Amino acid sequence: MSAKTRQSEFANSTTVPELEQSKTTVLNMLASAHSRRSYKYAIEKFIAWYCSEPRLGFNRSVVVRYRSFLEGLSLSAATINLHLSAIRRLADEAAESGWLSPELAIGIRRVKGVKRLGRRIGNWLTGDQAQELLNAISQSTLRGRRDAAVIGLLLGCGLRRSEAANLRVDQLQLRESHWVIVDMVGKGVRLRTVPVPAWCKDLIDVWIHDTGVTEGKVFRRVSKNGTPQEEGVTTNVVWICRDVKRYAKRIGIGHLAPHDLRRTCARLCHEAGGELEQIQFS
Repeated sequence: MSAKTRQSEFANSTTVPELEQSKTTVLNMLASAHSRRSYKYAIEKFIAWYCSEPRLGFNRSVVVRYRSFLEGLSLSAATINLHLSAIRRLADEAAESGWLSPELAIGIRRVKGVKRLGRRIGNWLTGDQAQELLNAISQSTLRGRRDAAVIGLLLGCGLRRSEAANLRVDQLQLRESHWVIVDMVGKGVRLRTVPVPAWCKDLIDVWIHDTGVTEGKVFRRVSKNGTPQEEGVTTNVVWICRDVKRYAKRIGIGHLAPHDLRRTCARLCHEAGGELEQIQFS
């Protein structure tokens, strides 16, 4: 029996239940909840498409066809590449389980992603724009003081929105005369220590002073009448997206997302030629 024939049998024998089981294995290996959600969605979309196309085998040509299908949906290059990354992981797990030949898995892994032909305007801010964004937040209300502190963390410390929402009071510590956030859990459950610029710590201090928060989550819900609630904001961080966009519109910037502030922090750090703690606003 030729190698081509064996590969064909492997391809045709890869069933939907086997792909579903491989999907479960892939998701169980991901430490980040965000990555699990993204990969779950991508793999399920692929399996649904796979089922809609009769007599398909799980191989390189099929994945190339699926990439063309995704491109036809006018998705961004980043989104398409995330889908392809999830499918590559799916193929690897199917091969590990013996449902897909190693040769076919390698072929799928070699499917190239979509080239990024540039970035949208507003994917990051200049230093002046970042300062304008902070200035656009009125701190005359308790909600405004909370939002200023949160957006300050995104800009000055490069935190993800979930990391800012889940920040605990005990994580803010003074080390060698500098404020840092300790035991910050990032992707892959890796711990890191994040320097906190003085201006950013000042924003947090104003919020903590006015709310009397001494333990637990730093940021709490604020009722419509401006009263802080005991409940933290960690279960729902949609409000961060909404507020970032709202304040960005005040300074004439559209389509700004919380992660763009993380990119801004990285860019300012790079331009300054130093580490994260060296980023400062005038």
